Amino acid sequence: MTILYSGKLKQFYALFLAATLITACEQDKNKVDISNIKLEVHIERFDHDFDMLRTRPMPQQVTVLQKKYGDFYQDYIERILEVGNIADTSYFADLRQVVSGKPYMDLKHEVDSVYPNLDKQEEGLTDAFKRIKYYFPAKQLPKVYAYFSGFQAQTTLGNGYFGVGLDMFLGAKSKFYPALVNTFPHYLSRRFTPDNMVPRIIEGIIREDMFPESGNDKSLLAKMIYEGKMMYLMDQLLPDVPDTTKIGYTRQQLEWCQAFESNVWGYFLEENLLYETDYIKLQKYLNEAPFTPGLGEKNESAPKLAVWTGWRIVRQYMIKHPDTTLQQLLAMTDAQKVLNDAGYHPK
Repeated sequence: MTILYSGKLKQFYALFLAATLITACEQDKNKVDISNIKLEVHIERFDHDFDMLRTRPMPQQVTVLQKKYGDFYQDYIERILEVGNIADTSYFADLRQVVSGKPYMDLKHEVDSVYPNLDKQEEGLTDAFKRIKYYFPAKQLPKVYAYFSGFQAQTTLGNGYFGVGLDMFLGAKSKFYPALVNTFPHYLSRRFTPDNMVPRIIEGIIREDMFPESGNDKSLLAKMIYEGKMMYLMDQLLPDVPDTTKIGYTRQQLEWCQAFESNVWGYFLEENLLYETDYIKLQKYLNEAPFTPGLGEKNESAPKLAVWTGWRIVRQYMIKHPDTTLQQLLAMTDAQKVLNDAGYHPK
């Protein structure tokens, strides 16, 4: 089935207006009082402390890093840099090569120029972490460490910490990314911007730590509803972040989804995909990509259409059931019931 554009202009503007009104209602609902929650996020600059390996005796500075950063130091050395095992100090030689090399210095210069401080990111995380505490008071929030990884890891989750790779948020026009196009094509690197850092940290925490996907959720519908719940949770935790940033769409991709929402849903139904469990068949509707093959003209369709659709279903469910708490929504395990009770029938 191919989605065509003929006769869609009036429908597009009607859908766009409806989406705008719904978003406005949702933003009002997201205004919770977090003024009494005493919490302030400070992002530890591991990259600065790590750089002192160039100017201080290595054994001494390594001891400082191990004491200050605990498990993160080991994870960084062994899993991100992959320069050896910290139980064997022979890795010091490789570490010296890393910090004395021109690639390291060039990258350090770029990171320092883009991030002389992380004040804006700390402000955004403080607001989001307060919202997490508002909804989930018992949640122990991680420390946040900033590093650069040589383009190996954008974010990392470990024991009591969440790490963020500053070299993966240098801006879409960074001089480094064109050379990495085989690893990070433009549809990915265009989102390697400072404004994406806080949303990606929050997304990592909720998906990997707080609400990981159940291995039992194999059907596309189950995955849709899980994805929709995660996106709706991001709505609550990041109320001022645009939808495009939360899902990783361009403005054109978001508008395409709004214009062809009913066609996308019709495609899922006609192709009998809702209860399909073969991930090979489903991945193109869930994973990052420049577009969705087989849908739209001239490769203008949006990617991750199952994520988008699940988000729309869950948003509609919560509009129809305003007394449902966020905690109750996240505890729901019957994807079919969520779909049925949402009454999702886009036109």
